[in-house]
Amino acid sequence: MGLKPTVAFNHLGCEKNRVDTEHMLGLLVQAGYQVDANEELADYVVVNTCSFIEAAREESVRTLVELAAAQKKVVITGCLAQHFQHELLEEIPEAVALVGTGDYNRIVEVIERAEAGERVKLVSPEPTYIADETVPRYRTTASSVAYLRVAEGCDYRCAFCIIPHLRGNQRSRPIESIVAEAHQLAAEGVQELVLISQITTNYGLDRYGKPQLAELLRALGEVDVPWIRMHYAYPTGLTPAVIAAIRDTPNVLPYLDLPLQHSHPEVLRAMNRPWQGQVNDDVIHRIKDALPEAVLRTTFIVGFPGETEAHFEHLLAFVERHRFDHVGVFGFSPEEDTPAYDLPNPVPEAERDRRREVLMLAQQPIAWAHNRDHIGRVVDVLIEQENPATGMAIGRSARFAPEVDGLVYVSGAAPLNQIVPVTITAADTYDLFGDVAPVIAAPTPALTLAP
Repeated sequence: MGLKPTVAFNHLGCEKNRVDTEHMLGLLVQAGYQVDANEELADYVVVNTCSFIEAAREESVRTLVELAAAQKKVVITGCLAQHFQHELLEEIPEAVALVGTGDYNRIVEVIERAEAGERVKLVSPEPTYIADETVPRYRTTASSVAYLRVAEGCDYRCAFCIIPHLRGNQRSRPIESIVAEAHQLAAEGVQELVLISQITTNYGLDRYGKPQLAELLRALGEVDVPWIRMHYAYPTGLTPAVIAAIRDTPNVLPYLDLPLQHSHPEVLRAMNRPWQGQVNDDVIHRIKDALPEAVLRTTFIVGFPGETEAHFEHLLAFVERHRFDHVGVFGFSPEEDTPAYDLPNPVPEAERDRRREVLMLAQQPIAWAHNRDHIGRVVDVLIEQENPATGMAIGRSARFAPEVDGLVYVSGAAPLNQIVPVTITAADTYDLFGDVAPVIAAPTPALTLAP
């Protein structure tokens, strides 16, 4: 038997896509395939695509066209493959295979069939698959951080969102499966686990008949990982039980990513999130009362169809009132196959851009003030990069999630992939700067001689 072909991966999109990529890599390596980071040297390039918004689709298509022009054998996987399963093989003749979001576990079979000369299309109409701890995984993130998927898909039907169409309804993994994978990752030296799903606060609803996030967090408290961070906490799911589990479980960070999307009840109703307008303020106050050290990140959509200047001013005041640690702002992107695509009273693109800029500018002094508050404090920092030329190390404090928040630039020797105490000496809008704090040894107890 000759050598198996070499496969390279081009990963696009979110951390859920990244986990899919890591499982595909793991399955191919387990099956004896060569994996190479260099696309030019690979026989096949698997492009794990994103189709969430127009800009993501454009990036995915641009990547596919460039690889096709280089005459690479392209395997298209992920959300774009699920979304445009009837068009892509026709439009990109160089593509040898198309694999949907619920079929990536069959990647070895796909390559084998492609090698035999078949043009493969594997796209389940309704994705139902979700990998568990038994599926091999070849991680692509920094060795100190891993994303841990607790559920896949979404049962909500927000008017602007295409995710249920691309990824199916919510399906949660058993608590035991998640904890087993967390132990595996801890044994690999991971210092931070980021729990991901579309709606993490709804974890377990489909499997257990009621949300089980509080129970999951407490179970993960037994895992030997210093930091556990949770992404995408919908406000209605932040029950007293969940907040208590965050407070009582030492390795669960009080970091909450709340995808609020808007503040005005009329806009939220149009977004098909009618329940949220009544709870936003109350939930934020409850979090801050119960978790005074809570770090709050959120995202907003501006320029949703029908959003008036008064609605936008309401959102602006909301941001200035609650003083979130981190805010992301997106201009509305009309997506086919979503109810919002045909809504009346669209906001012109130039006005969407203006509102986004105004909101981001309003957040900047708030973010800077939060960072300035840490000057003089000693904070734990997970060191992720070293720059021998400058003697600087780069990492993140618990306030900063990987890839979306700021960084901490550290002077002085600091061990890679370890959490070290750092004295913060300066701050700008998004990042912190500091020195490795001296470790003060505990005093030696006095020797007492027996009489």
